[in-house]
Amino acid sequence: MDTKLKKLTIQEQEAMLAIWKTGKGVVRDFLQNHPEPIPHYNTLVSTIKNLEKKSYVAHRVIGNVNEYFPIIEESYYKKQFMKTVVNNYFSSSYKELVAFFAGEKQISAKDLQEIIDMIEKQEDE
Repeated sequence: MDTKLKKLTIQEQEAMLAIWKTGKGVVRDFLQNHPEPIPHYNTLVSTIKNLEKKSYVAHRVIGNVNEYFPIIEESYYKKQFMKTVVNNYFSSSYKELVAFFAGEKQISAKDLQEIIDMIEKQEDE
């Protein structure tokens, strides 16, 4: 798998969310799972074609329609995306990321304790 993903626009990210949620399907399937605001059919077709050029999706022809499917897993994208955010905005420090959200009151002490518990459980395994 390509370790250097091509950057996605917000429109492309939203389309990928719909594609990941759907799994594989035709454009109309993705429209049903697309976050608001839902784009016009032709706009989504163009976006999916761009995603195909960027190697995020592929298609197979079934009859006279294209069935699209993701070739980049959502978990892989999230991991790469978060690495980029942490490296670019938090001096490569996940501690700074968590401190930022704590300072913004976006994460509670209870949330932090649950995270600590998850980390400790993973260390015990």
